Amino acid sequence: MDTSVASSPYFNVFLASQVKANDKGFLSKNVLVSDLISIKGDVHHLFPKDYLKKNDLDRGKYNQIANYVFMQSEINIRVGNKPPKDYFALINEQIANNSNLLSGISTNQELLENLAANCVPKEIIEMSVEDYPEFLILRRKLMARKIRDYYFSL
Repeated sequence: MDTSVASSPYFNVFLASQVKANDKGFLSKNVLVSDLISIKGDVHHLFPKDYLKKNDLDRGKYNQIANYVFMQSEINIRVGNKPPKDYFALINEQIANNSNLLSGISTNQELLENLAANCVPKEIIEMSVEDYPEFLILRRKLMARKIRDYYFSL
């Protein structure tokens, strides 16, 4: 799971587990990962690539598969180069004000379910570049569990 190759079999099996589970794309209320894959959706970075580059991380670090997620392009554009703690602050504001600043997520429960479905540790809500190594460890463990559960369901 410690690789930067998006075509990695580990990442592909992780995506297969999401498709089988009918998981929604990251921060999406309605669009499934399977839909994003079938329409040649984009793989995006949970910690934005430019944000990590500006903080002196090299390509092998910011392109880790544990930093990849299928996300609608319009959501990714709204996230921009913000660290997770900043874009999650917008999502929390969106939930509190019942608006659509970033995505269609409208409750804390929906947000937690979306994080779980995408194997994103809930700690990401408060994370910045200093937390990136810890984030990768946490996410790899969650992804590995999902792959294991998928394997045993076959």
